[in-house]
Amino acid sequence: MKTSTPIYRLKQTARRKARDEGIPLHAALDRVAVGEGFGTWGHLSQHQSGSRSVAALYRALAPGDLVISAARPGQGKTLLALALAVEAMKAGNPACFFSLDYTRADVADRFSALRVDFAAFGERFVFDGSEMISAGHIIARLEETAPGTLAVIDYLQLLDQRRENPDLMSQIRDLRRFARARKVTFVCISQVDRRYDPVRQPFPALSDIRLPNPLDLQLFDKACFLNGGEIRLEATAGSHSL
Repeated sequence: MKTSTPIYRLKQTARRKARDEGIPLHAALDRVAVGEGFGTWGHLSQHQSGSRSVAALYRALAPGDLVISAARPGQGKTLLALALAVEAMKAGNPACFFSLDYTRADVADRFSALRVDFAAFGERFVFDGSEMISAGHIIARLEETAPGTLAVIDYLQLLDQRRENPDLMSQIRDLRRFARARKVTFVCISQVDRRYDPVRQPFPALSDIRLPNPLDLQLFDKACFLNGGEIRLEATAGSHSL
């Protein structure tokens, strides 16, 4: 079953409905989903992900992977990253969400959209919204974490916004070394350059990642691209190099 309009437009409709009717966003998302013939927004999102469900996507990630997840605004990057965190926790692993953009309330709202209780996993889920977030900060927070932890970084382009932080390339190299040594999976949410045209190209590519500062994208093991509710996961050319 296809939706009547791209999923990002449905999200815009839900946001307007939530604002105009004074209802929670997750309730507005569910109402929009029902209007499209789905039981809940979670059902709609899973269907629009094509044959690769979130559970299958999680199983395709290996402990120690450094993953970049990229899309244009409104395509569900954050929702997908949190869904992967939920899959990690269902498997008995810790999950962490480091954000320079979202608040704890924002994350709780996204969990509601996934039909997941924000507090259900207790201490297994960690939210860090510190303004000091950088690779060094993240590594320090995860120093004692168990192998198999999945950590989301929201988002890549903000890691070196503070002058005192190392350059972005150095930070990603540090995260890569830590990921390999401790078997922690990192999912780095990323923006896509505005020149990317989804009409001419069904999915973004590594060359479409917005990079205000130099970064060798071959440092990432896998790349996950989203567009119109569809997901593509691919290995990068540098997935086996150090």
